[in-house]
Amino acid sequence: MPSNSEFKAMKWRNVGPFLGGRASCCVGHPTDKQVFYFGHSSGGLWKTDDAGQYWTPVGDGQFNYGSIGAIAIAETNPNIMYVGLGEPQIRNSASWGDGMYKTTDGGETWQHIGLTGGRHIAKIRLHPTNPNLVYVASMGHGFGPSQEKGVFRSKDGGQSWEKILFKSENAGCIDLIISPNDPNVIFAAIYEFERRT
Repeated sequence: MPSNSEFKAMKWRNVGPFLGGRASCCVGHPTDKQVFYFGHSSGGLWKTDDAGQYWTPVGDGQFNYGSIGAIAIAETNPNIMYVGLGEPQIRNSASWGDGMYKTTDGGETWQHIGLTGGRHIAKIRLHPTNPNLVYVASMGHGFGPSQEKGVFRSKDGGQSWEKILFKSENAGCIDLIISPNDPNVIFAAIYEFERRT
């Protein structure tokens, strides 16, 4: 782990991809420091193998929508990845999606695995040792009430889902954190929509 002085010497630089618009999420590979995935609000999923010098699209033609909201890579098997569609940064023109997708071959092929009504998936968290135990923060419908808001869990890698936290049809989950000390401890942040008539 770098020291604080080493971090202070670091400088930020733009590494792309240079397609404009809004970034929704970015994750690094758990073992390869050169590999990152970037989710665009309406421009799909991208991958770099060289720490940002070049980017290539991932999953083109396999996702039903181009809006990426969340990405998670399994620490124990990086070939297993989950992607949630629909940007979670709700504003006057937020792009939506149709739920969750999964790959087991490092992004070559993707399968739609449900939560279609989620529309805006804000965060995906995986159990640190069990990639089949998946937690999803769903904003649901970004501009109105829906039952697909809250926290959802799958114990079988996305074959089935259960809602484990629901505050109201106007309150979506915007963030999730699993405690690094105890994966049974999970924190969820709820974003309540103001209804206007």
